[in-house]
Amino acid sequence: MGTFEEQGVDRQWFDVADAAALLLDARGRVTGWTRDAERLLDYPAAEAVGAKAGRLLTAEDALRLADVERQCRRDGGWAGLLTAVRRGGEPVRVMVRVTSAQGPPGPSRWLVLLSEMGDAPGWAMSRPVLEQMVAGSPVGIAIVDTDLRYVWSNAALEQFGGGPARNRLGMRLADVQPGLDAESIEAQMKRVLETGDPVVGYEHVGLVQSAPHRETAHMMSFTRLDDEHGSPMGVYYTVVDISERHRARQRLALLDRAGECIGRSLDIMQTAQELSDVAVPTFADFVAVDLLESVLAGAELAPGTPGDAADVPLRRAGHQSVNENVPEAVVAIGEVAAYHAGSPPIHALTTGMSWRQERLDPLAREWATGIPGGREATFLELGLHSVLIVPIRARGVTLGVTTFFRRRRQDPFDEDDLTLAEDLVSRAAVCVDNARRYTRERDAALVLQRSLLPHRLPEQDAVEVAACYRPADELTGLGGDWYDLITLSGGRVALVVGEVPGHGIDAAAAMGRLRTAVRTLAALDLPPEEVLAHLDDLVARSAREEGVEAGAEEAAIAQSVGSGCVYVVYDPVDGQCTMAAAGHPAPAVVLPDGDVTFVDLPQGAPLGVGGPPFESVELALAAGSTLALHTDGLLAREEGDGVVDADRDRLRRALERRADTLDLRCRAVVDALVPARPHDDVALLMARTRLLGAEQVADWDLPADPAAVATARKTATRLLAEWGLEELAFTTELVVSELVTNAIRYAAGPIRLRLIKERALVCEVFDGGATAPHLRHPRTTDEGGRGLLLVSQVTQRWGTRFVPEGKIIWAEQPLTDPSP
Repeated sequence: MGTFEEQGVDRQWFDVADAAALLLDARGRVTGWTRDAERLLDYPAAEAVGAKAGRLLTAEDALRLADVERQCRRDGGWAGLLTAVRRGGEPVRVMVRVTSAQGPPGPSRWLVLLSEMGDAPGWAMSRPVLEQMVAGSPVGIAIVDTDLRYVWSNAALEQFGGGPARNRLGMRLADVQPGLDAESIEAQMKRVLETGDPVVGYEHVGLVQSAPHRETAHMMSFTRLDDEHGSPMGVYYTVVDISERHRARQRLALLDRAGECIGRSLDIMQTAQELSDVAVPTFADFVAVDLLESVLAGAELAPGTPGDAADVPLRRAGHQSVNENVPEAVVAIGEVAAYHAGSPPIHALTTGMSWRQERLDPLAREWATGIPGGREATFLELGLHSVLIVPIRARGVTLGVTTFFRRRRQDPFDEDDLTLAEDLVSRAAVCVDNARRYTRERDAALVLQRSLLPHRLPEQDAVEVAACYRPADELTGLGGDWYDLITLSGGRVALVVGEVPGHGIDAAAAMGRLRTAVRTLAALDLPPEEVLAHLDDLVARSAREEGVEAGAEEAAIAQSVGSGCVYVVYDPVDGQCTMAAAGHPAPAVVLPDGDVTFVDLPQGAPLGVGGPPFESVELALAAGSTLALHTDGLLAREEGDGVVDADRDRLRRALERRADTLDLRCRAVVDALVPARPHDDVALLMARTRLLGAEQVADWDLPADPAAVATARKTATRLLAEWGLEELAFTTELVVSELVTNAIRYAAGPIRLRLIKERALVCEVFDGGATAPHLRHPRTTDEGGRGLLLVSQVTQRWGTRFVPEGKIIWAEQPLTDPSP
């Protein structure tokens, strides 16, 4: 079982005066029993003397006595722990020391000393045992004095550099580990010396002599050592290398940060820049992200990797450096990143395989080439020494490459770094691909919406018009705002602004269908409230039919449920303006003197949701007044009347500002009220009213007498001569004759003839009838029914519109040759 010292029993701790003694003979029987033994084990001497020693022990320890006996005969004694049994059967843990008690010559006898271990803290360690423990420990251990100079260290501390223990004696940490942040470590030692409170689990990251090119992390604990008087003697500290654990935490932290920071928008360039920003400086010193031009354009890509390096143009989408202004970059953001054929970036791009080089050839030139106005430099000049190149791949498609360089950090990239870089890039690749897909869809929707919006507003004399449209940003997507100007009969115009709910291609398509429906209804010359009523019925009916079976057109219109629209008709002859709204903001009016008012327009329900009939209002506008029709994206729509009033105040202030042209004024209003990328689409249509002069309009009341037809022809011919339109006299006489004759023959009530000289010559005949005439194709034997047929053949267009007192039949002749 070993000697007393081998068992680690300190003789100073085993006090013989406190031990219970007994004697054993050579056969292991008790021959001597003391009062202390009786007190400890509760056996009287009469029962103990003559009994076998094994009777006093537990069955397990009794089996060990044979070994103890052999040890005693060989070494002259034994020391160790055994479990004795008191008289009542209670076990008691005792420390046992056996030594020879024989005197030559005589029989063998053994003195046994028992000491109860119930209140003992355990064995105190002897110095050899302690030295064996600390010297052989795999944990670095050292002791410094109150001046923080080494007085002792174990061999394990040498693995962190600084030489053998004998070289440390009398030196401080900064002397042993130059370049290490010794001040922070010694600050912990001083704190422990001053307070006596130990410091456990202090982590330190830096470069040590054993790994001068790679950052290492250590876990340190500090404890003060006091002398027998309680005065501090120094500090005892331990060091454990936790570099792998530290790097693992760094990798997880980097990936967590990447998940938080990359892909916060659906902008491809911003996503690429976020990848660069995340990796610097934690992982790399310089990062460049190059994407295929087709990716930046949002194009659909074929699965796999590009096969020919000549067909894979790249552009710099993002880069970052630990140095200000990114001096390592030879390519600016947005510029073409041209690489030598066969260079590692092209190889990674075309093969889809990552590439790593721990040490770059310092004299080798960097791979980029052919940069307009750029520069070529060696890696030594750029200060780059280690590189990782990882292809950006998502959903089986290669999107570009990411290059990681180290410059300031001396440790090269290893296999673990490559794995981390691939994981980081793969996460970013999904975000880049999502942004690419969104860019494709958004661009398609934007092209669709712009193709459905008017490329240019028609020329006319009723109003001077300007429009501004600003699409929503990439987070909310393109919406369905639209505007239009429609020319009507009699020189009138219809001004329309509307908004379809939702975003994306579906909203743009629904907007196009709704705009077409409005133009179709406008061609019928209906009042604004009737146009909205028919539009509301169309949207509601299409929505009901979509649940059963509907084509693409009906489905698009059905998505318009909840749309808003304001429809305004302006007549430049008398300055009258009529308007109605369906779930849409009322227009603002800028008077000629600059004052801004808002039309008190009854709000109808949004289209397709049902509600009371739409109502219209009519107002007279002076020449030079400006109507401002807008979608609700121009103003923040909040709950509460106070907020709406505040928004109107902002719009009022913006409209009160002067500008050289109406177009500049329109854009200035949008710039003042909405950001460059608003959360909702914004459309603003501004129209400055004009009035036709008295010399451009003439009208006459006619009696319901066939003889009045000749008088009307002569009067019209005389007026055309005054206007200098003699070449239109013959056609105009024919039109006036036919329209007035029809009114006299088929209608009732007063008859009025009006001629309007605008961009076209308009002939209008008013009567009190409520039925619309129909164009007929008479047979050769018919005596009548050719009037409207002749009118339709000699004029540019003709039609009928109803007014409260009756109807107006009109026809237009161009004043110039119509464009082919």
